Amino acid sequence: MLSIKEITSKNEWEHFLQSEKNSYYPFFQSWNWGLVQEDIGHKVWRMGIFEEKKLEGVAQIIYVQARRGHYLHLRHGPVVKQFNKKVFKKLLDYVIGLAQGKKCSFIRMSPTIQTKLVDNALLREMRLRNAPVHRVDAEECWVLDITKPEEAILGDMRKSHRYLIKKMINEKEISNKVRIVQTKNLKDIAKFLPLYKNLSKRKHFVPHRGIREEFEIFGKDDQEVLFLANLPAGRQGDKKIIAGALVAFVGESAIYRHSASDENYRDISAMYLLLWEAILEAKRRDKKSFNFWGIAPLAKPNHPWAGLTMFKTGFGGSRMEFLHAQDLPLTLVYWKTYAIEIASNFLKGY
Repeated sequence: MLSIKEITSKNEWEHFLQSEKNSYYPFFQSWNWGLVQEDIGHKVWRMGIFEEKKLEGVAQIIYVQARRGHYLHLRHGPVVKQFNKKVFKKLLDYVIGLAQGKKCSFIRMSPTIQTKLVDNALLREMRLRNAPVHRVDAEECWVLDITKPEEAILGDMRKSHRYLIKKMINEKEISNKVRIVQTKNLKDIAKFLPLYKNLSKRKHFVPHRGIREEFEIFGKDDQEVLFLANLPAGRQGDKKIIAGALVAFVGESAIYRHSASDENYRDISAMYLLLWEAILEAKRRDKKSFNFWGIAPLAKPNHPWAGLTMFKTGFGGSRMEFLHAQDLPLTLVYWKTYAIEIASNFLKGY
């Protein structure tokens, strides 16, 4: 007998997410991500589905109130053991009822099911369709096995990456040219955000909301660290931050969440050294993988993320592909959203 009820225990929720030992932790289904969403003003439900008293699946549901139509969003969810069809359908029926009660125009979900395991017939049976958005939420990502020794990881990198990392290490040891620091201090995220804002202007993307809140909430559990590349006094007279990266340490993975660098210091390969230090920290924390997060699809060499993908893949690793985000239309308003998102993707080159 299946039953659905709210989960109020963070430990119970996180224990379930981490019970399936694999290299892909469903970050946006984490308890702390729900706290981030609540902090920036969204309504959040955390529901569990039980068979008798055994937890078989969870769904963290975010209520998004957008001008083009309200909807329920299950990013990286629902999470179901071995993707049990009966459990998934029961959860979906519950979410549909919740969405109808909130007069939502559609439901959007992106369970982390690897593409090769997707049951397309089941998706059609549930009236789900591909969302008209590009491959967001790291549906295609680059994952590095970091259980190997440091020298083996370096050896598997692209030659240019390995050279730049060793060059930066040598320069750091000889001249104190760049120093990488780790911080969980909220004052430091304020130093990183201007770099990120400038990057969004240069690359013409909308900055993510809630970065400060994410850093604060995950940082309290020692699950997120800001890595900063500092240039010592001398070159411009003052110590200066020239690059930064926010890295989450959750489950058995480290996840490269956000980064930015100062374009005036492109001659200094700070980001290579910064990410190498993040990989070493992940190894110190006994993580099994380093997830570089989203990359461009193989079939789109001119994708806006092509350069970023070249950078990420140079560290070694392999591509993981997951089911594309799925929509369940509930009202005619959905098709307005559909048209807007299709046009937006076309204009941005996705």
